[in-house]
Amino acid sequence: MNPPNAQSFLEPQSRVQVDLSRFGKNVRTLKGLIPNETRFCAVVKANAYGHGGIQCAKTALENGSHFLAVARISEAVAMRDAGITAPILLLGESLPEQVSFLTAHDIRASVADIHGAKTLSAAAQALNTTLKIHIKLDTGMGRLGFLHPTAITQKAGDSAGIFQAGGLAGLKGLEVEGVYTHFAKADVIDKTHANGQLARFNEMVAMLADMGIRPQIRHAANSAAVLELPEAHFDMVRPGVAMYGMAPSDEVDITRHKLTPIMSITAKIIYVKIVPENFTVSYGCTHVTKAPTVIATVPIGYADGYSRLLSNKGQMLVKGKKAPIMGRVTMDFTMIDVGHIPGVKPGDDVTILGAQSNERITADDIAGLTGTINYEVTTGLTGRMPVSHV
Repeated sequence: MNPPNAQSFLEPQSRVQVDLSRFGKNVRTLKGLIPNETRFCAVVKANAYGHGGIQCAKTALENGSHFLAVARISEAVAMRDAGITAPILLLGESLPEQVSFLTAHDIRASVADIHGAKTLSAAAQALNTTLKIHIKLDTGMGRLGFLHPTAITQKAGDSAGIFQAGGLAGLKGLEVEGVYTHFAKADVIDKTHANGQLARFNEMVAMLADMGIRPQIRHAANSAAVLELPEAHFDMVRPGVAMYGMAPSDEVDITRHKLTPIMSITAKIIYVKIVPENFTVSYGCTHVTKAPTVIATVPIGYADGYSRLLSNKGQMLVKGKKAPIMGRVTMDFTMIDVGHIPGVKPGDDVTILGAQSNERITADDIAGLTGTINYEVTTGLTGRMPVSHV
């Protein structure tokens, strides 16, 4: 008797699949919207918005991306460990003790205040090295970055230092390669706020030039600005969500550019049972059947990142038909009503995100039901479901 195949016991009952060919096509489409001389920086932070950071980074580079951007140094370390050699911009905070790694591995640090700049400068000088940096300007996002002088108060402190005589320009050990900002409201039809940020950015870049700081790379455009604000393309663009085939908001139309989603989530039904009328389902008994029906149990729950807010609201696809969620989503399982779908049995395929036959469930659909955005739907997936790339 042959021993059982151990791998078969490990085969997951729910999984995430990412179509890298579609991803590459999306990258090429976005590149086609910018001038040839404009660099392309693929934002692959947060595990490429849940799609697999290493694989998406490599695919972006294969399809013409020049830079990568991440939010945490651990993400940059993973890229380098995977053999990726392209320039990486670290969008988050950089610490003095990280300078040796940053310089050795061609990772650019973001500098958002004069104190941080001084500590990085001191660390670089102590190592007798030069750290490439990108200056972050806060033109209206309110998160990170130097403020425009007109927004500075007496309590602004480090936010004012960049525009003081001998500020950043006098710091040794730092090479200012880039300057950038981030739009807070480019993903709406009314571009008033975005245009205001753009004007402030141009003013601040001119002020830096007056101080002798003239970075070779100016960048501001996120996905929405790449699609709808060509005057923000500058020397480099930084698309994120649009590369993954998702719209920055419901006010930005990506379909006219034929950007398509690249993620699907599927599972196998593990249990089916016929139940009578007035049968209660799941914790709290929040669902009571109105007639005899069939319950199918699907091995996905909020521990996988499938939101509990989908309880009694969400749907899944079985045999090309929509099956509503019955009761509360639990930690490991979700129950769906398949009484209207003939012949459902354990082992049948369920599509949780993606297309099946002529029906589709999108990240936007799920986001609409849970009161969030498509970004959170994909980035919120946990490591319990393996990600496969095709």
